[in-house]
Amino acid sequence: MPADLYSVVVYPLIYIFPAYAANALPVLFSGGGPLDRKRKLWGKRVLGEHKTVYGTLSAAIGGVLVGLVYTQFGALGYMLPIAIMLTLGAISGDLLGSFIKRQLGLKSGSSVFLLDQYGFYVLALAFAFRLGSMPGLYGMAFITLLTGVLHIATNRAAYMLRLKKVPW
Repeated sequence: MPADLYSVVVYPLIYIFPAYAANALPVLFSGGGPLDRKRKLWGKRVLGEHKTVYGTLSAAIGGVLVGLVYTQFGALGYMLPIAIMLTLGAISGDLLGSFIKRQLGLKSGSSVFLLDQYGFYVLALAFAFRLGSMPGLYGMAFITLLTGVLHIATNRAAYMLRLKKVPW
Protein backbone atom coordinates (compact mmCIF):
# COMPACT_ATOMS: atom_id res chain seq x y z
CA MET A 1 0.00 0.00 0.00
CA PRO A 2 1.46 3.37 -0.95
CA ALA A 3 2.56 5.49 2.00
CA ASP A 4 0.45 8.42 0.79
CA LEU A 5 -2.78 6.41 0.80
CA TYR A 6 -1.95 5.06 4.25
CA SER A 7 -1.11 8.44 5.77
CA VAL A 8 -3.99 10.34 4.13
CA VAL A 9 -6.81 7.78 4.31
CA VAL A 10 -6.08 4.56 6.22
CA TYR A 11 -4.31 5.86 9.33
CA PRO A 12 -6.69 8.82 9.79
CA LEU A 13 -9.64 6.40 9.68
CA ILE A 14 -7.97 4.08 12.19
CA TYR A 15 -7.15 7.04 14.40
CA ILE A 16 -10.62 8.62 14.49
CA PHE A 17 -12.69 5.41 14.60
CA PRO A 18 -12.99 5.26 18.43
CA ALA A 19 -14.62 8.73 18.36
CA TYR A 20 -16.90 7.68 15.50
CA ALA A 21 -17.95 4.57 17.43
CA ALA A 22 -18.59 6.59 20.58
CA ASN A 23 -20.68 9.07 18.63
CA ALA A 24 -22.76 6.45 16.79
CA LEU A 25 -23.51 3.81 19.43
CA PRO A 26 -25.94 5.86 21.57
CA VAL A 27 -28.39 5.81 18.66
CA LEU A 28 -28.50 2.01 18.95
CA PHE A 29 -28.28 1.71 22.73
CA SER A 30 -30.41 4.34 24.39
CA GLY A 31 -32.45 3.99 27.53
CA GLY A 32 -31.87 4.01 31.25
CA GLY A 33 -33.48 7.40 31.56
CA PRO A 34 -32.15 10.84 30.71
CA LEU A 35 -28.57 11.44 31.78
CA ASP A 36 -29.51 14.78 33.35
CA ARG A 37 -32.32 13.11 35.34
CA LYS A 38 -34.59 15.94 34.09
CA ARG A 39 -32.65 18.51 36.09
CA LYS A 40 -32.74 22.14 35.04
CA LEU A 41 -30.20 24.92 35.04
CA TRP A 42 -31.45 28.48 34.82
CA GLY A 43 -34.93 27.09 34.17
CA LYS A 44 -33.86 24.97 31.17
CA ARG A 45 -33.09 21.26 30.90
CA VAL A 46 -29.40 20.54 31.22
CA LEU A 47 -29.15 18.00 28.39
CA GLY A 48 -32.62 16.88 27.29
CA GLU A 49 -34.37 13.56 26.79
CA HIS A 50 -32.09 12.16 24.08
CA LYS A 51 -28.91 12.01 26.17
CA THR A 52 -29.45 8.80 28.11
CA VAL A 53 -27.55 6.75 30.66
CA TYR A 54 -27.29 3.66 28.44
CA GLY A 55 -26.44 5.74 25.40
CA THR A 56 -23.56 7.38 27.23
CA LEU A 57 -22.36 4.04 28.63
CA SER A 58 -22.51 2.45 25.17
CA ALA A 59 -20.43 5.32 23.80
CA ALA A 60 -17.78 4.87 26.49
CA ILE A 61 -17.66 1.09 26.19
CA GLY A 62 -17.70 1.09 22.39
CA GLY A 63 -14.88 3.60 21.95
CA VAL A 64 -12.66 1.86 24.50
CA LEU A 65 -13.40 -1.55 22.93
CA VAL A 66 -12.12 -0.21 19.62
CA GLY A 67 -8.91 0.74 21.43
CA LEU A 68 -8.68 -2.72 22.98
CA VAL A 69 -9.07 -4.32 19.56
CA TYR A 70 -6.25 -2.10 18.31
CA THR A 71 -3.97 -3.48 21.05
CA GLN A 72 -4.29 -6.90 19.42
CA PHE A 73 -2.41 -5.53 16.41
CA GLY A 74 1.23 -5.02 17.36
CA ALA A 75 1.71 -1.83 15.37
CA LEU A 76 -1.40 -0.24 16.91
CA GLY A 77 -0.86 -1.23 20.53
CA TYR A 78 -0.08 2.38 21.45
CA MET A 79 -3.63 3.43 20.44
CA LEU A 80 -5.46 2.41 23.65
CA PRO A 81 -4.76 5.64 25.57
CA ILE A 82 -5.52 7.65 22.43
CA ALA A 83 -8.77 5.71 21.93
CA ILE A 84 -9.77 6.41 25.54
CA MET A 85 -9.14 10.13 25.13
CA LEU A 86 -10.90 10.26 21.75
CA THR A 87 -13.87 8.50 23.33
CA LEU A 88 -14.02 10.83 26.34
CA GLY A 89 -13.68 13.82 24.04
CA ALA A 90 -16.41 12.61 21.68
CA ILE A 91 -18.82 12.04 24.57
CA SER A 92 -17.96 15.41 26.10
CA GLY A 93 -18.37 17.20 22.77
CA ASP A 94 -21.76 15.63 22.16
CA LEU A 95 -22.97 16.44 25.67
CA LEU A 96 -21.60 19.99 25.45
CA GLY A 97 -23.45 20.50 22.17
CA SER A 98 -26.67 19.32 23.75
CA PHE A 99 -26.11 21.57 26.77
CA ILE A 100 -25.51 24.60 24.54
CA LYS A 101 -28.66 23.90 22.53
CA ARG A 102 -30.77 23.51 25.69
CA GLN A 103 -29.40 26.74 27.15
CA LEU A 104 -30.17 28.54 23.88
CA GLY A 105 -33.75 27.37 24.32
CA LEU A 106 -33.70 24.95 21.37
CA LYS A 107 -35.81 21.85 21.64
CA SER A 108 -34.28 18.41 21.97
CA GLY A 109 -33.69 17.02 18.49
CA SER A 110 -33.21 20.45 16.90
CA SER A 111 -30.26 20.98 14.59
CA VAL A 112 -27.46 23.55 14.86
CA PHE A 113 -25.17 23.66 11.83
CA LEU A 114 -21.56 22.66 12.57
CA LEU A 115 -22.20 22.07 16.28
CA ASP A 116 -24.08 18.85 15.53
CA GLN A 117 -21.64 17.66 12.88
CA TYR A 118 -18.37 18.61 14.54
CA GLY A 119 -18.86 19.12 18.30
CA PHE A 120 -17.94 15.53 19.15
CA TYR A 121 -15.09 15.55 16.64
CA VAL A 122 -13.40 18.76 17.79
CA LEU A 123 -13.40 17.79 21.46
CA ALA A 124 -12.27 14.24 20.63
CA LEU A 125 -9.23 15.64 18.84
CA ALA A 126 -8.62 18.19 21.60
CA PHE A 127 -8.67 15.48 24.29
CA ALA A 128 -6.27 13.24 22.33
CA PHE A 129 -3.97 15.99 21.05
CA ARG A 130 -1.34 15.81 23.79
CA LEU A 131 -0.88 12.06 23.30
CA GLY A 132 0.52 12.58 19.81
CA SER A 133 0.35 10.30 16.77
CA MET A 134 -2.30 12.48 15.12
CA PRO A 135 -2.69 12.20 11.37
CA GLY A 136 -0.86 14.75 9.23
CA LEU A 137 -2.43 17.77 7.57
CA TYR A 138 -3.90 15.89 4.60
CA GLY A 139 -5.16 13.08 6.81
CA MET A 140 -6.84 15.61 9.11
CA ALA A 141 -8.40 17.34 6.11
CA PHE A 142 -9.69 13.98 4.88
CA ILE A 143 -11.33 12.96 8.19
CA THR A 144 -12.70 16.46 8.74
CA LEU A 145 -14.53 16.34 5.40
CA LEU A 146 -15.50 12.71 5.95
CA THR A 147 -16.96 13.53 9.36
CA GLY A 148 -19.39 16.02 7.84
CA VAL A 149 -20.43 13.65 5.05
CA LEU A 150 -20.78 10.66 7.40
CA HIS A 151 -22.82 12.70 9.86
CA ILE A 152 -25.39 13.50 7.19
CA ALA A 153 -25.43 9.97 5.73
CA THR A 154 -25.61 8.06 9.02
CA ASN A 155 -28.26 10.32 10.52
CA ARG A 156 -30.46 9.97 7.45
CA ALA A 157 -29.98 6.21 7.50
CA ALA A 158 -30.85 6.08 11.21
CA TYR A 159 -33.97 8.16 10.49
CA MET A 160 -35.02 5.84 7.65
CA LEU A 161 -34.48 2.84 9.94
CA ARG A 162 -36.62 4.60 12.58
CA LEU A 163 -33.73 4.74 15.03
CA LYS A 164 -34.01 8.54 15.15
CA LYS A 165 -37.05 10.82 15.05
CA VAL A 166 -35.32 13.50 12.97
CA PRO A 167 -33.02 13.11 9.93
CA TRP A 168 -30.19 15.24 11.34
